[in-house]
Amino acid sequence: MANLGFQGPADLTLDVKGRVAMPARHRDVLAGQQATKLTITKSPHGCLLVFAPAAWEEFAARVMALPMDAIAWRRLFLGNAMEVEVDGSGRVLIAPALREYAGLTRDVFMLGMGSCLEVWDKQRYQAQEAKTCSEPAPASLNGLHY
Repeated sequence: MANLGFQGPADLTLDVKGRVAMPARHRDVLAGQQATKLTITKSPHGCLLVFAPAAWEEFAARVMALPMDAIAWRRLFLGNAMEVEVDGSGRVLIAPALREYAGLTRDVFMLGMGSCLEVWDKQRYQAQEAKTCSEPAPASLNGLHY
């Protein structure tokens, strides 16, 4: 079976300093990669993306390879990227500009997405998920069976 990396949801609380504790299962993935630093950047979906170093290098290389007509996407992903350390308590500090972009105040929802994590304001995520579930599935999912 393939290693799926990060997976699963977690309800978290942002502390007054803007830190969020990484769930144990995600810390285990990071430990397996010997990763003590993460890169956090903006997503066009209104959340934040969190990458371990190897996944960030791969993603950043793909973004850098985009043609010049995608310069705005380079700005979004690379220009807003911030490297952070995982502290001794397994917490990461999310910069104020990134917290503001994602609307993070207190209740945070973290979602494992394989190669990265998404960090959402909990209410924003619930609204996004409800919207997704209320719309017809895209044609690209027609052959997906479970």
